[in-house]
Amino acid sequence: MGAKRSADSQLVERCDNCAAMTPHHVIIKIITENEETQNAAFSREPYRITECQQCAATRKQRMNDM
Repeated sequence: MGAKRSADSQLVERCDNCAAMTPHHVIIKIITENEETQNAAFSREPYRITECQQCAATRKQRMNDM
C-alpha cells in the first residue's frame, strides 16, 4: 500500500486519480454485502475506505482481500 505519515500526521498515499502521493483520510467501516438475503447479519465485512484530500477521489477495499 505504501502509506506514510506527513509532518502534520495526515496519511500520505498514492492517488491513482492525481497520479501522485497525496494526503488521504482513511476509515475502516463494516459493510453488509448481501442486505437482501436472510443471512445479511452474517455477510458483514470490514472495508478500508480512503479519500484523497486533494481531489476527493475515494477508494474502497475489502480488508480480507488485502
